[in-house]
Amino acid sequence: MNQIKRQKIEIDATDKACGRVATAIAMALRGKIKPGFVPHIDAGASVTVINASKLKFTGRKLVQKDYYHHTMHAGGIKRTPMKKVFESDPAKVIRHAVNGMLPKNKLRVEMMKRLTIKA
Repeated sequence: MNQIKRQKIEIDATDKACGRVATAIAMALRGKIKPGFVPHIDAGASVTVINASKLKFTGRKLVQKDYYHHTMHAGGIKRTPMKKVFESDPAKVIRHAVNGMLPKNKLRVEMMKRLTIKA
């Protein structure tokens, strides 16, 4: 059986837009940067993001964007502003963006395990 050779990619997020960084991470995790990409095989790279706290947001995203969570009880929707989440843990913002860009199947969990974010 063929052994998958994984690359190790380091991305510096200093003064880069959140969405641009997230798409680069998602492409590398998925394996689309390799010439022999096959959608049903998880052959992506291991990605490390440095300087996550120096990420740049365009427009008024920090003020206007909210993250929602539901407790599964009646009236249990919780809203957290992006600014509060970014100040407490910048890695959560990147992780949430990348998670939404990956395919919604069993491979996504394994891909997300290969993402390391350092503030």
